[in-house]
Parts: sequence; structure tokens; C-alpha cells
Amino acid sequence: MNCFQAEIDAGHVILDGELKTGGDLVLLAHGAGAGMDHEFMTVMAHGLAAKGMAVVRFNFPYMQKRAQDGKRRPPDRAPKLLECFGQYLELAKASGADRIWLVGKSMGSRMAAILAGDEQAAEAVNGVVCLGYPFIAIKRKGVEAEPRLEPLQQSKVPVLVLQGERDSFGSYEKTKEWECGDNTRIELIPDGDHSFVPRKSSGTTIEANLALAIGYCVGFLGEENA
Repeated sequence: MNCFQAEIDAGHVILDGELKTGGDLVLLAHGAGAGMDHEFMTVMAHGLAAKGMAVVRFNFPYMQKRAQDGKRRPPDRAPKLLECFGQYLELAKASGADRIWLVGKSMGSRMAAILAGDEQAAEAVNGVVCLGYPFIAIKRKGVEAEPRLEPLQQSKVPVLVLQGERDSFGSYEKTKEWECGDNTRIELIPDGDHSFVPRKSSGTTIEANLALAIGYCVGFLGEENA
């Protein structure tokens, strides 16, 4: 039986692809402002599933409530987000998959990296992919906080960060100034903002950038499988 079925029936989870014993399972976590059914999440999930992976998208608790009543809420605090992520990791461990990958958009990527820094959790995780890592918390115009490097530095598993060239939460060029840890690799998404959207004058498109991101993900997962 699909160990995620109860969560799917409750509307908390979307499964793309087929759960297979001995296969790859991706846990895909959303960002702060939009849930698991956002177009960005859908395109990434479908793209990875088309490459033979089972992709489990899930909503964090505050987003589960928004889906029920339509009311916007701020994200839960990190401990509650991590508890939720950890519960889905436990289900993933029971799925029969050989390899489990934590993939997240923005806030979800930070939670994935933090979870991968936990010794016990990391034993079940093969790698982390950050789709637009929120290096800098934007407080007000012209004021930047210190970059959030610790989750990347302390990850017990390999991390791939896909960062937009113009990401306001930490541009690709800016990341070259930071020590992100020996386990972390950063790749450029051309002219992309925090959601990989390029300018019309850039010569590229959001479709091309998302396809590039999917390609980077598949390549990284293949490398870590080898």
C-alpha cells in the first residue's frame, strides 16, 4: 500500500510518478508564499517524475490550513516546519525507495538543508537540492542580514544550490564571496530571479530556466547515485 495515501486523501500531499521499491523518491518542499500546487512546484515535480522519480509534494501545516479556509498565514516557525518535514521523511523511509532526496524551494530548501544536518535524518538522505536558497533575509531596502550559511555548512550530505543570477535573496555572484561548505555546489540559473524568472531582454525564458534546473537536478542525483 502507498504509505502516503492517507496524506494524499487528506489533501496534504501530491504524488507525481510511481513509488517503486528500490527507486528514487524526492520530497519536494514549497517556499514561504505559495504551496505545493504552485506552477513552479508543479513544473519541477512533473519534470523529475518524467525522469523516473517518485516526487512527493507536501504542504507545511500553515499552508494546509490556508488550503482549507483560504486565509493567508505567515509560515510556521522552523521547529514546526522541521517536525513536518521529518514526518514525511519517516514515511519516505517506509516507502521502499532505495534513495531519498530532499528538494526545496526557498524556505523549503533551507528546511531541507537543516534537516540534512541532523545525524539521524541524514542517514536516510542521499542529497539535498535547493531551488533558490534564501541566503539573505530581506528586512528593508538597503539593509541586508548576515547570510544563512550554517545549514549548508553543516549538512551531512551533498547539497546542490541552483541560484538565479539576479536572486534578491543572494545573487549567484554574491555566493562566490561566502563559504558555503565543502558539501555544497552552486550552479547558475541565467538571469533568473528568486523563482528563476528572467527578464524579457535576457534571451532566455522561464521555461528554459526550469528545464535547466530539472536537468541540473537529474544530473546531481545521478552523480550521487554513482
